[in-house]
Amino acid sequence: MNDTGIDKNAVVALLNKILETELAGVVRYTHYAFMIFGYGRIPIVSWLREQATESLTHANEAGELITHLGSHPSLGIGPLLETHRHDVGDILRESLDHERLSLSAYTQLLELVNGRNVLLEEYARRLIAQEEMHIGEVRKMLGKPGE
Repeated sequence: MNDTGIDKNAVVALLNKILETELAGVVRYTHYAFMIFGYGRIPIVSWLREQATESLTHANEAGELITHLGSHPSLGIGPLLETHRHDVGDILRESLDHERLSLSAYTQLLELVNGRNVLLEEYARRLIAQEEMHIGEVRKMLGKPGE
């Protein structure tokens, strides 16, 4: 523990994991946008590019928090699995897996800092809420009316 009441090494390690996961999201969503074909291409590509931009924003926030804590942001990137499945449903299911991975990391961060550091706690709560909204959006896109 340091003077802020948090385990700085554990928090920075988790923030670096978040940074790498979000950077992987930038690449993933950008790639998906390239691979959309068909009548519904324009709104789907637009949504995917918005997700890539948001992932970059999240990566920037994580990196800024790492340097705020006096540490060094990772140059790594999270895992990128190319499944070669580019049906919109497959892309959305892979996106759902990615969002769940991000949600898990933010939840772990909240557990580390809850009641110990307001800045990091509020950051984690805000990102948990955003990831939960994304998961809900993707589930709706995968669903059918009346389900």
